[in-house]
Amino acid sequence: GKMNSLLRPVALTCLFLVLILVEATDPNDPGYKGSLLPPATHMLKEKVTPLHFYVHNMICGPIPTVMPVAGLMAEPGFGSVFIMNDPLTQGPELNSKLLGRAQGLYAFVEDKGMSMVTAVNYVFLEGKYKGSSLSIMGRSDAFDGVRELPVVGGTGLFRLARGYALAKTLFLNLTNGNTIIEYDVFVIHY
Repeated sequence: GKMNSLLRPVALTCLFLVLILVEATDPNDPGYKGSLLPPATHMLKEKVTPLHFYVHNMICGPIPTVMPVAGLMAEPGFGSVFIMNDPLTQGPELNSKLLGRAQGLYAFVEDKGMSMVTAVNYVFLEGKYKGSSLSIMGRSDAFDGVRELPVVGGTGLFRLARGYALAKTLFLNLTNGNTIIEYDVFVIHY
């Protein structure tokens, strides 16, 4: 009786709200601005894209691209953390064509040497990949010949990316820490 008549309006109101929410978040609606669902990857063709570029890590100079944010700043070592916004260029010269920026951070993880953990987004600002980015993270040591780092994701044309990057230090100034790193990246994406 009385309890049923009280619950009926509440139940109808809840049902009405659920229907409104379902309609408002329909990812198939052409007016919806971003699908929460991943694309049907089984219907897309996978591609492998090789990329080659250089990163200029400048701690010192007229326009530094690296800033210390934690740890011992006078003598960077274990526990020192840096944030970066490095130029990503087509050639090893700083004045070669700017392709984008390497933006992220790195932290020294050993008390001796140059071993660090990196988390960097390679943001493309020019050319075919303009507006896209790759996320690469892992352990790197500037004194190792060639380092292998995993590609863990991407945006834009590199959405759902995976793969690996080979990094090689071309130049390292032990006095000021400025570095030029050559990258060969192999990206699997749709």
